[in-house]
Amino acid sequence: MSAHDFEFEAIEGDAIPLSDFAGKAVLVVNTASECGFTPQYVGLQKLWETYRDRGLIVLGVPSNDFGAQEPGSEPEIKSFCVTNYGVDFPLTAKQKVAGAGAHPFFKWIADEFGEAAVPQWNFHKYLIDPEGDLNELWPSKVEPLAPEVRAAIEKLLPG
Repeated sequence: MSAHDFEFEAIEGDAIPLSDFAGKAVLVVNTASECGFTPQYVGLQKLWETYRDRGLIVLGVPSNDFGAQEPGSEPEIKSFCVTNYGVDFPLTAKQKVAGAGAHPFFKWIADEFGEAAVPQWNFHKYLIDPEGDLNELWPSKVEPLAPEVRAAIEKLLPG
């Protein structure tokens, strides 16, 4: 199995098959609008703007799993992200990312890489390589523009 075996529902309702991103690096981040880490949307948007033409996809996965910090509906979440942070990278519909009801992508992460890989809070980051394998992960406290995140992304991108 790889990340390419999974699909999310887009915040607008369409399907987002991760197989559509084969050949690209994908940074999957569970997000929330009312979290102390919410300003990380700025860094995520900057990564998207900097690297999308070289093959990076940033995928935000809103979740209300931690501290009930994503209480809004999909239209409210999208409006918040666009209005406050200028987000134009893809967002999924709200998902469970931890526990028995977690989205299958996050269950795969837990099964393949153990409990240490499961999101412990909002803004946990997973870097998927162009073949669909988990390349790296970072906890919430690691900023999207941290040198180690940028270096890992750049290693996976052409040019």
